[in-house]
Amino acid sequence: MPYIDSILKENRIFYPSHEFSRKSRIKNMQEYSRLYKKSIEAPEKFWGEKANELDWFRKWDIVLRNDMGFFKWFEGGQLNVSHNCLDRIVKSGKKSKIALIWEPETGESKKYTYEELLKEVCKFANVLKKIGVKKGNVVQIYLPMIPELPIAMLACARIGAIHSVVFAGFSSDALKDRIQDSKADLLITSDGSFRNEKVYPLKENADAALKNCPTIKNVVVVKRAENNADMQNGRDFWWHDLINDKNVMDSCEPESLHAEESLFILYTSGTTGKPKGILHTQAGYLLFTHLTFKLIFDIKDNDIYFCTADIGWITGHSYIVYGPLSNGATIVMYEGSPTFPSPDRFWRVVEKHKATIFYTAPTAIRALAKEGNEWPDNCDLSSLRLLGTVGEPINPEAWVWYHKCIGKGKCPIVDTWWQTETGGILISPLPGATPLKPGSATKPFFGIIADVLREDGSRANVNEGGYLVIRNPWPGMLRTVWNDPKRYKSSYFEKFGVYLTGDSARIDEDGYFWIMGRIDDVIKVAGHRIGSAEVESSLVSHEAVAEAAIVPYPHDIKGQAIYAFVVLKKNFRKSEELKEELKIHVSKTMGPIAKPDKMQFADDLPKTRSGKIMRRILKAIAEGSKDYGNIMTLADPGVVDALAKNRVK
Repeated sequence: MPYIDSILKENRIFYPSHEFSRKSRIKNMQEYSRLYKKSIEAPEKFWGEKANELDWFRKWDIVLRNDMGFFKWFEGGQLNVSHNCLDRIVKSGKKSKIALIWEPETGESKKYTYEELLKEVCKFANVLKKIGVKKGNVVQIYLPMIPELPIAMLACARIGAIHSVVFAGFSSDALKDRIQDSKADLLITSDGSFRNEKVYPLKENADAALKNCPTIKNVVVVKRAENNADMQNGRDFWWHDLINDKNVMDSCEPESLHAEESLFILYTSGTTGKPKGILHTQAGYLLFTHLTFKLIFDIKDNDIYFCTADIGWITGHSYIVYGPLSNGATIVMYEGSPTFPSPDRFWRVVEKHKATIFYTAPTAIRALAKEGNEWPDNCDLSSLRLLGTVGEPINPEAWVWYHKCIGKGKCPIVDTWWQTETGGILISPLPGATPLKPGSATKPFFGIIADVLREDGSRANVNEGGYLVIRNPWPGMLRTVWNDPKRYKSSYFEKFGVYLTGDSARIDEDGYFWIMGRIDDVIKVAGHRIGSAEVESSLVSHEAVAEAAIVPYPHDIKGQAIYAFVVLKKNFRKSEELKEELKIHVSKTMGPIAKPDKMQFADDLPKTRSGKIMRRILKAIAEGSKDYGNIMTLADPGVVDALAKNRVK
């Protein structure tokens, strides 16, 4: 059964200014089309040429090999990721350029030049070797957004250890599961982390997890919160004691590593089942993050780039650490939440550091738009020249607010689509070239052949929703699921024989891609398959609505019906009349089949600390179930009880 044709037509088009295009790396769609054609007709030649931008200890023998569905890039080549992100930049004459600006929730901001960051990474690499970490060992990292986190990652990369970062908002059980699966030898954590003035006891969580993790031999602890962490003699060591040892040198020769050796494991936390350890390797991943960052963010030498992601997620890996540093960029990294101590936190950081590029999630944009325009209007955002979004489809109205209120109508927006598994951005505008449609990720990046398929594998029609697939391999793709190659093949290649993203999408008459949400977020109403993201966008396009989340619930006649959770903007009152108005609004903008049967007003939605809406919890509430799963990773677990109490029956 096909999806309903999208009735949420978006006719607004925004063009980059002539001035922006003139200064851009890719200046127009003719140039994009020419390079794109070259990249898909001769991909090995294209990627081989681009790979020359990196430093190699030994050049590759073959660009791409398909080993029975397991793709290998640049086999025979030897390099080091840490060397390419630090030494190469220092040697290029940028040793005094600021690499990292750290903006903490509490305390003074801190800056590292490329030379200073290289020395810190080398010192910690030597510490790792001193405590017995060897090439191929797995190092689990459970740290908040502090400089020691990227330093630890780059130190692992320098000596050939495999890092596996666990988001600091995760519970001890989540940490335990990931350590057990990765069989890590070392854990790096901190005594605590700050969030809205509260201290979260990371070391306590780590100690609870380690009761069932016999592979961990040592624990390195960063002193961040001064909260008297319990240190186990012989196992636990303070970071500062180790790194300040006078015998620890600030130089460390980078290990020469094969292009396909493991760089890191990052676990995707699915709603059910065991988390998947996504494995990324050295050369292909680095090249892909390097090139996507360079072209999609149109990076210039004087840019100050501010990405609000947590490094515990793939966005932080690819577009706070590896992509920006390999381009010699200046990065702003912040600790805390976007609304503490007030809803202008992001805008104050932009103003303070004169950020020129800002990259954040639609969830954050909607939440901050809800607070009103006065917060950004009272900050100087004139330094911004480019905006970006990541993590989920952005509602057109949130896009327009972002463009007008934050970008002042002059900043292109790169609405980027990609995944943990893809390593880097696969579908996105190029800011100097691509005409923008609010809510669309627009066109595939170079070397990416994306398509939308029906259930039977045939190609979907124009504006017909279906399965988003990638038809060809690319350098940044995952290599396997850690210790589970069968799961890799079955999850990603079994259904169609090409890479299955798990997302639904449609392609419009101009060849633009519209991401409709996860396949799991599709609701089947009376035989019609409806993408939840489009119903949410319909609701958010109403002037009263700040955020919306759509889930299915069982219906005797329709099979499934639509339950809408709606957060109103300030100055709008909850009422039954407004509910009816919103239902009629969806009916008019999408069609009667998409009209929600039930609607509940909410003060907030259950979100992880990274801002992701947990729809499985909303689905349980809509169904009247209390089987919410783990809610302790939510930014505010109390939201769940409040929503359950007011469920529409």
